[in-house]
Amino acid sequence: MKHTATPAGRPTARCIWNSFRASGKRHLILTGTRGSGKSTLLAGLLPYLRETGPVSGITTRAQPGEAVFLTDAGSGRCAQIGAFDPRLPGPENRMQPCLQGFLALGVPLLQQYGKSDGTWVFIDEIGYLETACPEYCRAILDLMKRRRLAAAVRKQDLPFLQALCRRADAFVVDLDAPYGRAGCVIMASGLGRRFGGDKLMAAFAGRPLIQYALDATAGVFAGRVAVTRSKAVAELCERQDVPVVFHDQPHRSDTVRLGLRALLAQAGECGLTGCLFCPADQPLLQRQTVAALALCAAQDPEAIWRPAYGAQQGAPVFFPAWAFPELLALPQGRGGGAVVRKYPQRVRCLPVQEAQELADVDTRAGLAALEKAKKEDF
Repeated sequence: MKHTATPAGRPTARCIWNSFRASGKRHLILTGTRGSGKSTLLAGLLPYLRETGPVSGITTRAQPGEAVFLTDAGSGRCAQIGAFDPRLPGPENRMQPCLQGFLALGVPLLQQYGKSDGTWVFIDEIGYLETACPEYCRAILDLMKRRRLAAAVRKQDLPFLQALCRRADAFVVDLDAPYGRAGCVIMASGLGRRFGGDKLMAAFAGRPLIQYALDATAGVFAGRVAVTRSKAVAELCERQDVPVVFHDQPHRSDTVRLGLRALLAQAGECGLTGCLFCPADQPLLQRQTVAALALCAAQDPEAIWRPAYGAQQGAPVFFPAWAFPELLALPQGRGGGAVVRKYPQRVRCLPVQEAQELADVDTRAGLAALEKAKKEDF
């Protein structure tokens, strides 16, 4: 199907792949309305699939106002599966299914893929034409018993498409709302005693340290808020349209409570599905990691998600909505880690490739060391 440009805020193929691997699911489904970028992202995922071995697959190609064709990506064999019918109501779904194309090529291909070498098979895409052929739908389900499936699935009110997207063994990315309605608290209220000054406004590779947290969390969340004691930090955030809670209360629990309250008030009746608490002093934290945490949380709304390098767990930490009452009622001086320790069985980790992503800045020497690491490795 037609490839589209990637708008800001949409997860990248790498982000989706990292999230999928952390999820433990078997299949990977990209869904969304027409023009949401399913085909573009599926194409971007193919190099990752091929790292596991040979990959077979089906693509569909539309000739607007004429026909739709199904093609074997390996051999180039194709068959017509849809014919334009001007009598059908528009603007979408004006193709009449050509069942013979599915029966003559589509079904045999899927059966062949199930017997061939390789772990993965891809289908781009599965939509209303495909649902018109029961034999093709059964062949897809049979294939999923034998191979892992990566598929672009059109978001439509059709039972087969909805059943695919509800499968417990499928990691489903809804490209119309990939991260759900999650919020983010940027925790920028440290006193900076060990640093000896306003740490978050210190220059790191020529930019204020906090700017890296603002960049890493941009374009992912339904709402963000920065909690800070620093007037300079507040002004920087406000210039970038990030709301600020300015406070002088003494405890870490105050930062959590004030930030979460502000986000919930901002969300109103729509509410939030979860919240990421992001320290503002981890300059090597990657946006890919933040987006992957949000994707994982959208898939598993009962889990607390955090990044990890090997056995070393770190921040930021994503809490689902069920944890909000406890976060709002934290004892004085306790942070969100108290909730993490209370529910260890609910904690899941997203692996990161570099330990420096989890490193924070406490001292000027630490700032210099991370700046050197950025120049060498990032």
